[in-house]
Amino acid sequence: MIKPETIQEIFETARVEEVVGDFISLKKRGVNFIGHCPFHNEKTPSFTVSPAKGIYKCFGCGKGGNSVNFVMEHEHYTYPEALKFLAKKYNIEIEEEQQTPEQLEFINAQESLYHVSAFAQQNFTDNLTKTEEGKAIGLSYFKSRDFSEATIEKFQLGYCLDNFDAFTKHAIKSGYKRDQLVKSGLSIQKENNIFDRFKARVIFPIHSMTGRVIAFGGRILDSTKSKAKYVNSPETEIYNKSKVLYGLYFSRNAMLQKDNCYLVEGYTDVISFHQCGIENVVASSGTSLTTEQIKLIKRFTPNITILFDGDEAGLKASFRGIDMILEEGMNVKVVLFPDGEDPDSYARSHSAVEVEEFIKTNAKDFISFKTQLLLDEAKNDPVKRAGLIKEIVQSISVIPDGIFRSVYVRECAAIMSIPEQTLMNELNKALRKRYHDKFKKENNTYIPEAVPEPSMPQIEEKIELSNTEGQEREIIRQLIAYANHEVIFEELDERRQLIEVPIKISEFIIHDLRNDEITFHNPKYQKVFDEFESALEKGIVLTENDFIQHQDAEVAQLAVDLVSTPYELSSNWLKHKIPVRTEIDNLKALITSTLLAFKSKKIDQMIMENQTELKDVKSDEDRMILLQKHITLKNISKEINKQLSRIITK
Repeated sequence: MIKPETIQEIFETARVEEVVGDFISLKKRGVNFIGHCPFHNEKTPSFTVSPAKGIYKCFGCGKGGNSVNFVMEHEHYTYPEALKFLAKKYNIEIEEEQQTPEQLEFINAQESLYHVSAFAQQNFTDNLTKTEEGKAIGLSYFKSRDFSEATIEKFQLGYCLDNFDAFTKHAIKSGYKRDQLVKSGLSIQKENNIFDRFKARVIFPIHSMTGRVIAFGGRILDSTKSKAKYVNSPETEIYNKSKVLYGLYFSRNAMLQKDNCYLVEGYTDVISFHQCGIENVVASSGTSLTTEQIKLIKRFTPNITILFDGDEAGLKASFRGIDMILEEGMNVKVVLFPDGEDPDSYARSHSAVEVEEFIKTNAKDFISFKTQLLLDEAKNDPVKRAGLIKEIVQSISVIPDGIFRSVYVRECAAIMSIPEQTLMNELNKALRKRYHDKFKKENNTYIPEAVPEPSMPQIEEKIELSNTEGQEREIIRQLIAYANHEVIFEELDERRQLIEVPIKISEFIIHDLRNDEITFHNPKYQKVFDEFESALEKGIVLTENDFIQHQDAEVAQLAVDLVSTPYELSSNWLKHKIPVRTEIDNLKALITSTLLAFKSKKIDQMIMENQTELKDVKSDEDRMILLQKHITLKNISKEINKQLSRIITK
């Protein structure tokens, strides 16, 4: 259990723009920051971070919250885990109890995978540095690749002993269950036998974006052809290889700073670049590039430079993946290293300045590079040249920006010495096909909305139309946003003279609704209202932050939704001293009208309910009582609407 004062310190210290900025690229816009939402796919950024309010909000998918909520949502952490993550980031001390083997049984399935993965990483690291076998085989291999002790420690590299089940036995003895080890992929079970997956391999831990170990890659060091050179963890509840990039945890800040990402193929490419001093690099780890991986990169930068060795065949095989990058609206360049060199070997034999200079000098725009490469291959063969045009048009057609497409058409036409219109005609055909295919796919998967039953009673429809959701939401928004603000009301004193009486917004709203014994239909709104009332009885006025930082995730989400707005007053208005009236300048009228509108809706509901009772009443006496009630309610409704300056026509 974390102490309340420590939780408060974490909330006060953790700056939401810094926390969110560790995961996605943010750009300053006025007093806020904006970026692409990490929780859904979007072309235009609608994700806003407000440092002043300490919140983030996506106006596309609706996700929002504070810095703790963001870590919970993004990394699927529990509330205590998110607090501990932020405490570590900001060097806030939290005392933690060591978990016993019995407590391990109560950890949920996903969390148990994180725990066993962390345990395995530490075991493999200890093997590398503290056992004779690990030093002689694993450490010697890493040293042969010029990895320093600091680099080995940074990437938590390790070694799994050359023993059938050494790790498995050690884990079970330490309190972990067989099914945990099998589910994590660290152990393999065949019939009654269970053994180590990574036996006799050097280990490359794979980290989540927050630095937690989620999987492993293992490389065998002997030359046995019957064994795979690399073995990776299978997919688990915490590891989906299509959504992970090796090295991203160590590289994300550099990607933001450099506004560029170097994409390589393997673990050692990433590690050698880091040791060389170049950190904005990640690897696809030998798998085909996926849309999810591309979007991971896009969170930090729209610019990507793909580093290849001199193998043209491998480059051509990657064309489809590069088209996927273009489709996401990213800027793609490619670099070919000299024959016999790859990113790993080049980084080990050159300084950071030399590597950066080589990349800068040799980086070529992908479309132009692809055009020249295929043109050299086609030479004077008319059939191949025709195929070349289709290949190039295919790549250009996936680019979402029309201006960029036009520029590439012009450049490629010049390279191939063909009329620009020829390429444009082919491009239009390709675009029409893409739109046609997209339309067909969307219509095939379209599910029509359910049609309402025609027999629905009219009275129920009226009651539904008179629901108070909008008014309830607005009242709670005003409570959260302006609870501590004061407005001035005029009252008669003992001498029947008008005097000005200041009253806090929270006091006015709570007393007004309680005097009329009005409650909220929505339980979330009622919960917030009750918390305000309870605090007010103790002489405490709750603030916006009390709800944004609320331990109840639903309440915190509600608060963020209510105080967030996609609109921001332009700084030009202030710069040119143009007076602009804001909501806070007219609080008294705003709150009064909202409360009256709420009461009006409540009265409308009561009138409808009374009408329903009238239809079913049997005795004349009951009918007269209900008719009198109807008249009373109608008079109240007219009075309220008169105050709201409404004209009632029925």
